[in-house]
Amino acid sequence: MLSEIQEFITTHYVDPIVNDAGYNIVNTLTWAVILGICLIGIFKVFKHLRITVDQRFAAGVVCYVLFGSSLRVLEDADIFAPPLQYLFITPIIYFVVFFVTLAALLLSIKIYGSRYHVPFAAIGLGLASANIGVLLCSEDITHPEAALLIAVLTAISTASIYIGAGFAKIKFLRDRFNIMLLGSHLFDASSTMVGIDRLGYHGKHVVENYLVDLTGTGAVMYPLKLIVFIPLLYLIDSEFDEIELRDLLKLVILVLGLSPACRNTIRILFGV
Repeated sequence: MLSEIQEFITTHYVDPIVNDAGYNIVNTLTWAVILGICLIGIFKVFKHLRITVDQRFAAGVVCYVLFGSSLRVLEDADIFAPPLQYLFITPIIYFVVFFVTLAALLLSIKIYGSRYHVPFAAIGLGLASANIGVLLCSEDITHPEAALLIAVLTAISTASIYIGAGFAKIKFLRDRFNIMLLGSHLFDASSTMVGIDRLGYHGKHVVENYLVDLTGTGAVMYPLKLIVFIPLLYLIDSEFDEIELRDLLKLVILVLGLSPACRNTIRILFGV
C-alpha cells in the first residue's frame, strides 16, 4: 500500500516537476484546491495589513508577474542546474515568487508606510530587469516578429471586445479593470496560438492540450478564454458584495492570465 501511494505521488506530482512535463488531471485539481486555500490566507493577510487592491497595487503586482515569468524562462534556457532548477518549474515557482513578492511588500510597508506602492513596484521591476538582462547576455533575440504579432493580436482582440461591449451596452465589459483582466487572458491566448501554430511549441495544460489536439490549432484558446472568463467576471461583479474579496479574485484572474502570457512571449522572443 505504501509503495502504491509513493508511486502515485511520484507519477502525478514529482515526475511532472523533475521532467518539466506540465500538468495532468490529478495535479491540476490539486493545485486548484491549494490555490483556493492560499486565496483565503492572502485575503486575511491583506485585511490585516489594510491593503487595498486598487490600480496602484495591481501595477506593482504586474512587476512581480514579469519577474516570475522571466525567471521561468531562465529555467527554460537551462540557466539553472538541478536541484535548483526545480524551484523555478510550475507550480513551485508560484510559491517562490509569492514569497518574494510578500517579502518585498512587507519591507516596503515597514519602511514607507502607506506610501509603499512605488518602492514595492520598483523592487519587482528591478528583479524582472535583472532576469531580462541575464537573458540578453546569454541568449539571442530570435523571433521579434512573433512577439510583435502576439502584441498586435492581443490589442486587436481586446479592443474588439471593448468596442463590441459598447455597442451591445454590456457595462461590466466596459469597466477598465475587467477589460484589462480579459485582455491578459487574450494575451495568453495570442501567445499560445503563435507559439503552437507558427513555431511548433507545445502546451503544458490538460485542457489546452486536449482542445489543441482536437481542433489542430492554438486559436481555440480564444473562444475558451471568452467562454470561461466573461461569465466569471459577470458573476464576480454581480454576486460578490465584499469589495476586498471581489478585487482580490480579480487580481488572481489577472495573474493567472498574465503570468503564462509573459512567459510564453519572452520565451518566444528569445527562441528558448
